[in-house]
Amino acid sequence: MGWYFEDFEEGQVFVTPARTVTEADVVTFAGLSGDYNPLHTDAEFAARTPFGTRIAHGLLVLSIVSGLGARTGLFDETTIALLGVDWRFLQPVRMADTIRAEMTVSRKRTTRHPERGILVRGIRVLNQRNEVVQEGTMTLMIRRRPVTAQQCV
Repeated sequence: MGWYFEDFEEGQVFVTPARTVTEADVVTFAGLSGDYNPLHTDAEFAARTPFGTRIAHGLLVLSIVSGLGARTGLFDETTIALLGVDWRFLQPVRMADTIRAEMTVSRKRTTRHPERGILVRGIRVLNQRNEVVQEGTMTLMIRRRPVTAQQCV
């Protein structure tokens, strides 16, 4: 079971596991998304760009980061909904780059529903050279700790 709203404190920092972005990831994402931009799929074209090689789709990296956050176990069975993403793509992620994310609890607030709260996480995505390649926020609706019968007495 993941953490409840009450378990998080503003300013807490969590680091996800790391993951290497592979060519298979890029090819699979192109097929799933329909985004066959030659910057991602054509080695000859990409060699003539400022990047000098194919790069991963920015949204692929964002999706991987979402999965890395899930791998922490912090949100297992307690997340109700992803409410929003505000994101910046700062540097390219190349195949064979290894990324991880640092998640900081930026804000939290209760809602009018006593069983839910809103958690805003600031996220920085770093590569193996500790360069920030993407950053932004993800806002979650998360379960609050259930009130037990004993607490009501």
